Amino acid sequence: MANPVLAANPILAANPVLVEVTRGKIIESHHRGAVAVFDADGKAVLEIGDTGRPVFPRSAVKAIQALPFVESGAADAFGFGDREIALACASHSGEPEHVALALSMLERAGLGEEAYECGAHWPTQQEATVKLAQGGGAPGAAHNNCSGKHAGFLCTCRHMGIDHKGYVAHGHAVQEAVREAMEAVTGAAHSTDLSGTDGCSIPTYAVPLESLASGFARLATGNGLGPERARAARRIIAACMAEPFFVAGTKRADTVMMQMGKGRIFTKIGAEGVYCAAIPERGLGIAVKCDDGAARGAEVTVAAVLAGLLGKDDPLAAELDGLVRPTLRNWRGIEVGGLRPAAALTETMA
Repeated sequence: MANPVLAANPILAANPVLVEVTRGKIIESHHRGAVAVFDADGKAVLEIGDTGRPVFPRSAVKAIQALPFVESGAADAFGFGDREIALACASHSGEPEHVALALSMLERAGLGEEAYECGAHWPTQQEATVKLAQGGGAPGAAHNNCSGKHAGFLCTCRHMGIDHKGYVAHGHAVQEAVREAMEAVTGAAHSTDLSGTDGCSIPTYAVPLESLASGFARLATGNGLGPERARAARRIIAACMAEPFFVAGTKRADTVMMQMGKGRIFTKIGAEGVYCAAIPERGLGIAVKCDDGAARGAEVTVAAVLAGLLGKDDPLAAELDGLVRPTLRNWRGIEVGGLRPAAALTETMA
C-alpha cells in the first residue's frame, strides 16, 4: 500500500539519505537532503538530490545580507573592524562578548537596545543563560542570536540618514538594499510570492540550493561581481574567517570549522537544516538542506563535503573528521553511537 504522506510530499522520498545516526551497531535514524557545489560561473561541481527546489536559507545568508552594511560605508564610518563585521554575519550564542559587541555597535551609531526590532530570547549557550538568570537578569534583544545582523542594519540606516523605525519590514530601504544584494549575488529572483518572515522578523526568500552555492562562490572570490561589491564581499568573508567566535560561539560548529580552517574555509549555518559554505582558494560555494530541518545532519553533511573537496591528502580534511563522524554520548559520558555520512555522500565524494 502506498504511503499517503510520501504521495502528498514527494520530496520526502526524492532526496537521498545523507547522514545515518547509529546506536550501537544499528542505524537508529537518518537524514535525507540535497547538496549543491558550484563555482562562481554557475557551473555545477557536485549535485546530490533536488538542488533546484527553492528553500528558505534563513541565517545561512547573513554574509550576503551584510553587503549593504559594508558597501554603504557604514562599517568604516563607525570605525568597525573584523569583529563587528563578523558579528553582523552571526547567529551568535548570546555569550557576554557577543552581547557587549552588539551593544557597542549601536552605541557608536547613537542608538540603544530599544532600537532593535528582532525580539529577545535567552542565550543559546547554557552557561550564558545560567549566569544571566543567576544574576537576576532577563534576556534583551542584544541576546538574540541575530542582534549583530540587526546592528548592521541599524548602523546602515544611521549612516545613510534613513529612518530606522520599521527597518525589518518589506519595502523598508535597508531591506530593499538587502534584497537587491541577494538577487545580484545568487542570480535568483527574490519575489514576494517566494517570501516569508524570518525568526528575527526580517523578510526571508526561498532560493534554489544551486543559486545559493554559486552565490557563495561569488561572495568568497568576488568573481562575477562589480569591483566595489567584490571588495566588500571578500572583506566580509575574510572577517568571518578571522573572527569565527563572533560568527557563532564556544564549541559551535561554524566557529570550530573556521578555527580549523585558519582562513581557508567559510561556513554558516541556517535554521531548518540549511548550511552554506565556501572554499575561496578553490572558488567553490556549497549549499546543503536536510529535509527534516535537523542541524546535526546538516553539520555532518557540510563537514563531509568540505573534507571531500579538500582531498584526503589535505591536513585540514583530517582535522574535519571529528565533525564528519561525531560521537554520541549519554548523560554519563558513555559512547552510545554516532553520526556518519551515508553512501550518497561517501560514494560521491570518493
